[in-house]
Amino acid sequence: MGITVETTPNPRAMKFNVGSPVGGTATATTAEDADERIAPLFDINGVMSVFMTADFVTVTRTEDTPWDEIVPEAVVALGRTFG
Repeated sequence: MGITVETTPNPRAMKFNVGSPVGGTATATTAEDADERIAPLFDINGVMSVFMTADFVTVTRTEDTPWDEIVPEAVVALGRTFG
């Protein structure tokens, strides 16, 4: 199926549907406190926090980083883990 991306009511958050259960709820603000499956998202410039539950991952960005810089890299990173 692949990763699909949706906007959220929060303009600084984007929902990434991974198409399979993520295995529990987790929230992180650094790679060090992140589940190993979402830790690579913190290598992407502008990622501020990551939340995962059900079959999706929500990424929150810093105010000064545009989504077009984050989304392609996040899709690749999540595809490696959940794809």
